[in-house]
Amino acid sequence: MAAGDLRLFIPGSFRLATMRHPLFEVGEPVVRLVRLGAGLVACGLILSVTPAVASVGERFERFDTMSVFRNSSAAEHTAAEIAAATADGKLVVYTDSPAHRIGFTKVGKELTPDGVLAMPGEPTSVDIVGRLALVAVNTSKSYAEPSGVLVVVDLNKRSVVATHDLGGQPDSIDISADGRYAAIAIENERDEKANGGKIPQLPAGYLTVVDLIGGPADWKTRKVELTGIAQVAPEDPEPEYVNINSRNQVAVTLQENNHIAIVDLPTGRITKHFPAGTATVDGVDTADDGKISPTGTITAAREPDAVAWLDDHTLGTADEGDYVGGSRTWTVFDADSGAVVYSSGNELQQVAINQGQYPDGRSGKKGVEPEGLAVATFGRERYAFVGMERANLVAVYDVRNPRKPRFLQALPTGVAPEGLLPIPATGTLVVSAEEDAAADSVRSSLSAYRLTNTPLPLSLAQNKGTPSIVSDGIGFGALSGLSSIPGNFHEVVSVTDAAYNPTRVLTIDVVSAPARVRGELTLTKDGKPVGYDGEGIAARKGGGYWIAVEGDGKKSPNLLVEVAASGAVVREIPLPEAVAQTATSNGFEGVTVIGRGKNEQVWLAVQREWKADKPGQATLARYTPATGEWAFAAYPLDAAPAGAWIGLSEVTAVNDRTLLVLERDNQRGDAAKVKKVQRVDIGGLRPVAAGAEKPVVAKTLVRDLLPALRAGGGATHDKPEGLAVIGLGPFRRLIGVVDNDGVSKAPGESVLLRLGWL
Repeated sequence: MAAGDLRLFIPGSFRLATMRHPLFEVGEPVVRLVRLGAGLVACGLILSVTPAVASVGERFERFDTMSVFRNSSAAEHTAAEIAAATADGKLVVYTDSPAHRIGFTKVGKELTPDGVLAMPGEPTSVDIVGRLALVAVNTSKSYAEPSGVLVVVDLNKRSVVATHDLGGQPDSIDISADGRYAAIAIENERDEKANGGKIPQLPAGYLTVVDLIGGPADWKTRKVELTGIAQVAPEDPEPEYVNINSRNQVAVTLQENNHIAIVDLPTGRITKHFPAGTATVDGVDTADDGKISPTGTITAAREPDAVAWLDDHTLGTADEGDYVGGSRTWTVFDADSGAVVYSSGNELQQVAINQGQYPDGRSGKKGVEPEGLAVATFGRERYAFVGMERANLVAVYDVRNPRKPRFLQALPTGVAPEGLLPIPATGTLVVSAEEDAAADSVRSSLSAYRLTNTPLPLSLAQNKGTPSIVSDGIGFGALSGLSSIPGNFHEVVSVTDAAYNPTRVLTIDVVSAPARVRGELTLTKDGKPVGYDGEGIAARKGGGYWIAVEGDGKKSPNLLVEVAASGAVVREIPLPEAVAQTATSNGFEGVTVIGRGKNEQVWLAVQREWKADKPGQATLARYTPATGEWAFAAYPLDAAPAGAWIGLSEVTAVNDRTLLVLERDNQRGDAAKVKKVQRVDIGGLRPVAAGAEKPVVAKTLVRDLLPALRAGGGATHDKPEGLAVIGLGPFRRLIGVVDNDGVSKAPGESVLLRLGWL
């Protein structure tokens, strides 16, 4: 396509049309969305389509996330783990173990809390037949004295209609498709603090079969012993998960025993059992060192958690590991022979890396930690869903050929996805995320996704759909600053913060859909890689960068770092000592540059008030490289909501007279209230030297980011931390990024925001 061409995306034909337009600057890839047939022209960032999304087809798109505490109160500790749905898909029932109850949620255009029901202990799993919910409940006094019950709930009356003693501590439950049987894994789990967590630790677990004949009070239970079949601690089987096929055979994982058993439900006879075996996986990251470096090899027992039938002769496992294993894979077995017919190898890790959601802090343990697995048929398609507990992702596979699964997409979730619930009746997937840590603004949640034919580029133009940013193998995350590149109208640069070491500058193609990390540049000092807490970046005219480095208010100072185009640190520039002594742990958070040569000025944003600042005022600092002078102005912060604080996360120049400042609270999800882009006029501003009374700038709201942050149906992100203006004149566009905290105590979704025209 020639420079100055206009690219038109034509829905329906899914192609790009090209027209010549004399008003566009040479080299600027300006694009417009044209909706033919409706007579509607919608301006937006329409993007060159990458091969991964080059054909129209169904995909899952998140449409809502509900914090579980909405069924009670924000002060309560909750944890949604396993969920089940009624046949029409309109009601979801989930377990809430710490609160000793089950919860109800209506599923429509959004998720609506619909009450709770107390249980006599910790509910571990739930399934539904007709209008009855079967809840497995752990009532154990101790590990040595396990006990549990099956509670039957009438969903119309929301009341308990029967209770059956299970004789041990239950884990998973599944109901046969014909409604004839329920299978319950009685785990009788080990005490991880006893004998170093090693097994055997009696009493042994077993399988319970429930014959669903007559009324709930008339149901009978049968015990199926599983001792003596595993190679690991055969006297102490610990059943973890169950799944029933159409022939009423239940597959049972014995996770700690690294074994799989198949039981015929009508007879209660074990028809097949085999070890899950070990897997050798190349190309994985094995070190928690702040570097995403998938160059290692592991050999580990699979120790599968969830199991699911792909068809009546093939079953899959999520190989989480528990006791000594964890191969970071999901595996498909021939159920008749026990032979492995497919292993995902390092694919799940690579998916997380490419989506900016790899948990490097778990590299030395079990990596992405695949735990959940569910399989279901939607129309003519059959999908497998694999939950990655530590990456907060669900990988979606096409398993129409069960021996050759094909990866389709990865869906971001809440923290620690546990339960995966496909609902074919409504084309929906519901994911339960169990982690609930209010102090870290992480709440247990249900997220809902629905099949759509809308091409991903169209969704991304509205900040819907995922992923919004990817790479081709470059590990990324913790995007804490953003900058346009002078003369480049399709790429921006970002900088990684202290979540990763060494510091890198990432080049991102923002015209692609999704945006794509195309390159990385490692910062070096004295010829060696160097790590900073990089919180802002500004690309300079003529090449090179300014990096804003946040200090900790103690040993590490706030620095303005000059970096050559090669990545070599040229110099580190500290604040004047009188100012540096007033610093707190909330330091430099953004940097931008105007002018060049002797007229070059560098502006930086300080996140919050420092010790010498007036309450409610942060600081904008100006550095003039030609003279080495610092000058300062005060920025008036919005009033903070109760229990929160307000600060600055970014500053970026529109031109030599205007700055955009990103002002936000520190809240995530339902509590997030303030995420704003403000305009500051610096044309007549006269910043002052250290110690003088700082002039207070005026600010004007340019963009409320909350609609964009909520458009994708996820919990509202707490840290939009980068802004860049790309394009020229009337065709300037605003781009933003979210800092995912390196997938540590956070959902971890890497997000690029398309914020429209300026």
